[in-house]
Amino acid sequence: MTGRRFAPRFVLLASTLLAGAAFAAPPTDLDARVDAAMRAHDVPGLSIAIVEDGKVAMTKGYGVRKLGSPERVDADTIFPTGSTGKAITAAALAVLVDDGKIKWDDKVIDHIPWFRMYDPWVTSEMTVRDLLVHRSGLGIGAGDLMFVPSSSRSRADTVRALRYIKPATSFRSGYAYDNVLYSVAGQLIEEVTGQTWEKFVRERVLKPAGMTSSVTEQSARFANPNRAWPHARTGGRVRGMGEQKVLDERKTLGNNGAPAGGLSSSANDLAHWMQVQLGHGTWTDASTGKQAKVFSEESSAQMWTPVVPTPTPKWPGKLAEAAPKFSSYALGWSVRDYRGEKVIEHGGAIFGVYTYIALFPDRNFGVAFQMNSEDVSVMRGIALEVIDHYLGAPDTDWVAAFDTFLEQRMQGGITALGASAKSAPAAHGKPTLPLANYAGRYADPWYGPITITNEKGVLRVNFLQSPGLTGRLEHERFDTFRTVWDNPEYEQAYVNFGLDPEGKVERITMKAISPIADFSWDFQDLLFTPLRKE
Repeated sequence: MTGRRFAPRFVLLASTLLAGAAFAAPPTDLDARVDAAMRAHDVPGLSIAIVEDGKVAMTKGYGVRKLGSPERVDADTIFPTGSTGKAITAAALAVLVDDGKIKWDDKVIDHIPWFRMYDPWVTSEMTVRDLLVHRSGLGIGAGDLMFVPSSSRSRADTVRALRYIKPATSFRSGYAYDNVLYSVAGQLIEEVTGQTWEKFVRERVLKPAGMTSSVTEQSARFANPNRAWPHARTGGRVRGMGEQKVLDERKTLGNNGAPAGGLSSSANDLAHWMQVQLGHGTWTDASTGKQAKVFSEESSAQMWTPVVPTPTPKWPGKLAEAAPKFSSYALGWSVRDYRGEKVIEHGGAIFGVYTYIALFPDRNFGVAFQMNSEDVSVMRGIALEVIDHYLGAPDTDWVAAFDTFLEQRMQGGITALGASAKSAPAAHGKPTLPLANYAGRYADPWYGPITITNEKGVLRVNFLQSPGLTGRLEHERFDTFRTVWDNPEYEQAYVNFGLDPEGKVERITMKAISPIADFSWDFQDLLFTPLRKE
C-alpha cells in the first residue's frame, strides 16, 4: 500500500480468557488473525472485550503500549475512548433522570440560565435530549477547535462561546455530528449537582458499573503507568501515509471537551460497560455474584430509542455488504442494522487512538475494540469478523476490504491536492502588503484571540487558547498563506487575509488544506477580525 512500510511487530500478549463458559466461544483462530493483521499493518497495540449472555467471554490485550518500549497491552491497559464516551455522558444524565433531578425534555436554559445559542428561539427551545442527538442546526464539528488539539479554556467558557457560532441549518431539521453540545451536557450535570462531570461520572456511573481502571481526567490517565500511547502516520501528503510514529499524548483533547470524548478505559472495564448496557442498566459482578444497578430499564430504553435519522453510507466494493439499510442516532448511541440484525454501536477517535463498541441486544452479545494507532482497517475489520462469527455469517476478509476502501480514499485526497495545485496561478503572485502589515492581534467571536507576528521576515501565528497550536505562515499566493505548524501532527491550513479599501487587513479566513482532514479541524468556521489597540 502506497506510503506504508509493513514490518513484523510484536506478538499477542497478556490475556484473560474465561474457560468453561456455557456460551459460544470466541473464534479459535482469533489470536492468529489479530497477530497477522497487526504485523501486516504495523499496529502497536490492541485490546478486545467480548460479552455474551451477560457474561464476559473474553478480555485480552495484544502488542505494546508504545513503539520502542517493551511494556505490553493487557486487559487492564487504558486507552482514550473518544466519542464512545458520549454514551457515558448520556448515562450520567439518565442517572439524574432516575433521581428526579431532570427530565429528558427539560429546557436546557431552565438548568443553565446563562446558556445561549446564536438564535434566541433555539436557546429557548433546546432540550436536554437535543444536546445528545446532533440536530441543533450547528454544522458538522462546529466549535471543535475550542478543545482540539488542546485548550486552556474552561468548560463554562466553552458553553458561553456557543452564542457566537452561526447555525448551518435550521433547528431540528437534520443531522450534523457535533461535540460541543456534549460539553454543554457536562456543564448541565455540574449546574444540577454541584459536582463536575468528571466527579459525577466517577461516582455515579463508573463505580457502580465496576469500571475500576477507567478515568475521567487526563491527569489521571497520565499518572497510570498501564496506559496506551497514541500513534499515527503523518509523514505523507495526507494523514494515514508514512511511517508509524508515537504522538504527543498530551496534545489530544482539552479537558473542556471531556464529556464528548475524554474518558479512558480498558478491555476489562468496557466488558463491564457492555454488561450494564445489555442488562438494561443492571449487571452482575462475576467475582461476588452481586447485582448492581447503574440506571433504570426505562432510561435504558430511552437511550437506545432512535431520535434522528442519519445518512446510510454508500460503501464501495465488498464493503457494500456491511453497509446498513437504516441508520439513526439515539442518546449517545448510533442505532443501525448489520446483516438484518439490530446493532447499538459507536466509534471513537482521539488523535492516534481508535475505539469501537457494538451491541447486539437481540442476540445478547457485544464487542469492544481499542487500538493505539489510526489503522482503522485492522480494528473495524477484525471487529466485523468477530461479529460474523457470533452471527454465523460466512467468513469474510473485512480487513482487506477496509484496506481497499481507505487506500482509495487517501489516493483520492492526493489527487484532489494535485488538482488544486494545478488550478493555482503559475506565478504565485506576491503579497499585497509588506509582511509586517499582516501582523497583529485578531479574534474570532467563538474561538477567541490569535496573534500574528513578524519575526525577522517570517510570519508566525499563535492560537492563544490552544497550547501548542503555533507555527509559521509560508506564502502561497497573493494574500493567502499556509500554516506550517511547529507540531507536524496537526492539519495544515490555508490562511487568507482580506483587505479593506485602504489596504489594511479587515478579516482572516482559514481552510484545511487536505480534502480528507478530520472535521474537528473546523478552520472553515473561523472569521478573525483585528483587535483594536488599547
